[in-house]
Amino acid sequence: MRISTRHGNADETLDALIIGGGNDISPEHYDGDLTSPVVYDPDRDLLEIRWIRYALHHKIPMLGICRGAQLINVVLGGNLHQDIRNLRHLTYNRPGLLPTKQVKIEPDTRLARICGKHNLRVNSLHHQAIRKPGNGLHVVGRDLDGIIQAVETRSGRKIIGVQWHPEYLFYLPAQFALFQWLIQKEWL
Repeated sequence: MRISTRHGNADETLDALIIGGGNDISPEHYDGDLTSPVVYDPDRDLLEIRWIRYALHHKIPMLGICRGAQLINVVLGGNLHQDIRNLRHLTYNRPGLLPTKQVKIEPDTRLARICGKHNLRVNSLHHQAIRKPGNGLHVVGRDLDGIIQAVETRSGRKIIGVQWHPEYLFYLPAQFALFQWLIQKEWL
């Protein structure tokens, strides 16, 4: 089922929730610079914040993709880099769907077990990123510039956030595994 500002509200019980990519998150939600000239979608922000809180309350598994990872982080009290382009030194600033960026995944993490790797090649479509992880989130992946690329919870909640877009890389077993994990009854 798809939930969006155009598709109305879901009236079914959710087994899992994916918060996907999109416009920047309005800085009012994380004490960012309100004068920053970027495109926001305030209605989407509010809708997805409501669903993230619902999922947290009902312990529904969540996968945050790009903006989704950032928004889960913000709801849990974290904040964001509003623009990471000036922080880039070793990684391209160019967005793209192909896996051109390297991410190092911490060993002995849920994400490493799911993907079966500690080094991933991923795509990149973002210019914002998690700065400070929210309550209960742990950094489990960084790119070559040290920018946070993946977070997860370690106790009691089934939540992973990735800064890349695995939905465009589903042909790679390590990326497809994220979606398989989300719907598994047993947690890794």
